[in-house]
Amino acid sequence: MVNFTILKTSQKELFTMNKIEAQGNWNELKGKLKQKFAVLTDNDLMFEEGKKEEMIGKLQITLGITKEELHKIIGKF
Repeated sequence: MVNFTILKTSQKELFTMNKIEAQGNWNELKGKLKQKFAVLTDNDLMFEEGKKEEMIGKLQITLGITKEELHKIIGKF
């Protein structure tokens, strides 16, 4: 009963986030997110190893968007 569409999307989202982290572009991405969403602070965008999901959840709440919407925005940068 696994929804493979959701599984495939989740894997793509994880790959996108891992790619961003691996390339060391997090600071650049933070700047772009702060430009697009003036309500975001450095604390909102503080990335700590092993707490990626917590940070994403906080961003969802702050911006009032879904996880999927957030990943689409990040993917456009």
